[in-house]
Amino acid sequence: MAIAHPLDNPAWNALRTRQAYLAVGEGTALRYDRDHAIFAAARDLERQSLVALGALIRATGPAIVPIAGTLPPVPGTILAKRREAVQMVAERPVPPSGTPDFLALGDDDAAEMLALATLTEPGPFFTRTHRLGDFIGVRRDGRLIAMAGERMKLTGFTEVSGVCTHPDHRGQGLAGALMQVVAARIAARGETPFLHAYADNLGAIGLYERLGYRLRSAIDIAVLEPANGSQER
Repeated sequence: MAIAHPLDNPAWNALRTRQAYLAVGEGTALRYDRDHAIFAAARDLERQSLVALGALIRATGPAIVPIAGTLPPVPGTILAKRREAVQMVAERPVPPSGTPDFLALGDDDAAEMLALATLTEPGPFFTRTHRLGDFIGVRRDGRLIAMAGERMKLTGFTEVSGVCTHPDHRGQGLAGALMQVVAARIAARGETPFLHAYADNLGAIGLYERLGYRLRSAIDIAVLEPANGSQER
């Protein structure tokens, strides 16, 4: 089965274009270097591609496969978890206003970024996730309390991700304000910001809609693990 829109298979199209330097695998299945992200993808939903994806996961470990529609069984893997998500795009993101003082984040902030993401769980975050794109954050009393940045990048599109606020500082609009800055910078490069949210996270979806995002597609989030022996999903 062919996949029509680049965002229907975002990890594949990122690893084939702007983030090809992070790709592990070859042929019809790829995944991110595991220090950066846990996402993997097949070129399409044909049997040959799914077999290749299963072989890659067996060789390299568990992966998350985001794809429009429903991912068919992947030979040699076990479906550990499945969540329904939505993909949203912002052709005209709401411009920033009243933005808090923020700063660019980089390698010197990596340990704090990982700690904040581990505490707040905005999505999978690893030791080099901060290198996937530009990240910004807010510090109070020298402590990182909020951040937002970029993750998957494919031709014409950049994902807004890693958005989180320390529990002690929520309710101040920091996450939304940082997202607006990130989206504005993406749009200024001539790209379209997009993001993912779990379909049952209605509060987050409502916030994203107020920031100019609209629903584009349902996305299947499948967590795959290598099967034991000859067991298949």
